[in-house]
Amino acid sequence: MKFYEFNFDDKLLDGLDAMGFEKATPIQEEAIPLIMEGHDLIACAQTGTGKTAAFLLPILNKIVTTKNPKLNTLIIAPTRELAIQIDQQIVGLSYFLGISSIPVYGGGDGDTFVQQRKALMEGAEVVVATPGRLISLLNSGMVDFKHLQHLILDEADRMLDMGFSEDINLIIGYLPKNRQTMLFSATYPSTITKL
Repeated sequence: MKFYEFNFDDKLLDGLDAMGFEKATPIQEEAIPLIMEGHDLIACAQTGTGKTAAFLLPILNKIVTTKNPKLNTLIIAPTRELAIQIDQQIVGLSYFLGISSIPVYGGGDGDTFVQQRKALMEGAEVVVATPGRLISLLNSGMVDFKHLQHLILDEADRMLDMGFSEDINLIIGYLPKNRQTMLFSATYPSTITKL
């Protein structure tokens, strides 16, 4: 299946062409239509099959077509490296779209914390965060998720293996109940169903 068959915005298709995307992978063919229709989703596919693009492409398309410059999407990832990697993919895919994103993760100095909080307050449309740093920012009372429309848990199985279940539930308590939720995972343990 070619990406234009998903009825993506022309600017998003330009970005896909520029990055060399030609044909959707099986996980993308299955997930993208469901996400574009607004369904919640649990998706399981092996590493390297295109899971990240499967959730980023429809979300970026929704953001660019609704033109609402508020914090729209929260992506939670288990590690700083994955958060940075996802943010870099957002930057590449949204190059022609003007969509802003920020990775939020710990390990930096106080200036990094202030910079991340400022970006959240000023309205990055997509936030890619690790659970610990996001909870620190939520505790500061300066993050507003009232306009959030999408929650994505990437590598959900790995987050649960790392003991982030309570943190994820705490974060979810700050989010609007009326949102689209997606869990992407390489494996499907019973803890994902419970979450």
